[in-house]
Amino acid sequence: MNRELLKRIISSIILLPLAFYFLIAGSFFSIFFIIICFVVSCYEWNKMNKNYFNKILGFIFLLFAFYAFYHLSFNLFLLIFVILICISTDIGGYIFGKFFKGPKITKISPNKTYAGMIGSYLLSFFCLSIITNYMHYPGTYFHFLLITVLLSTVSQAGDIIVSYFKRKAGIKNTSSLIPGHGGLLDRIDGMIFAVPTLYIIKIIGLIKI
Repeated sequence: MNRELLKRIISSIILLPLAFYFLIAGSFFSIFFIIICFVVSCYEWNKMNKNYFNKILGFIFLLFAFYAFYHLSFNLFLLIFVILICISTDIGGYIFGKFFKGPKITKISPNKTYAGMIGSYLLSFFCLSIITNYMHYPGTYFHFLLITVLLSTVSQAGDIIVSYFKRKAGIKNTSSLIPGHGGLLDRIDGMIFAVPTLYIIKIIGLIKI
């Protein structure tokens, strides 16, 4: 196991429980945590963009993304659901991509392969089966299967979009904040797209919860 991967695993073990705790600990802690993440994300976005239009557009999008985070923090099931789907999408893509390699999806993000994409979906489905076995949820399994496919797809697209802007800026990571991972945006690039997607799904009434 190389040093970077070891750092990545240790950081995840420490930070994931802390992030979940702050998000579900109560309104004050949730708001504080979300504001801190929003400020750090805006800082990283500002640092890697020279174009003012892109900066402003990004700030508006991040504001909406974290607004969606805040609203979903009042619904424990949906919050855990979307975060776990994004995490499993990321891990599945990383493991399958490293192990099977194969053709690249796009030049924008050279590490993204079709094998990784398949792994992202497979691990997301596995995660969904665990969630639906241990938590009470509204609707049918097929209903949430479709939503899982959508969220995993959006999460992967978010990863590629952020990679595009990093590539334009000529940087590998948005910062060096998290050992083994890079910046905050490097870790939540999928979530900031998937969370607003689930929030919109909830608003338009496709999820009755």
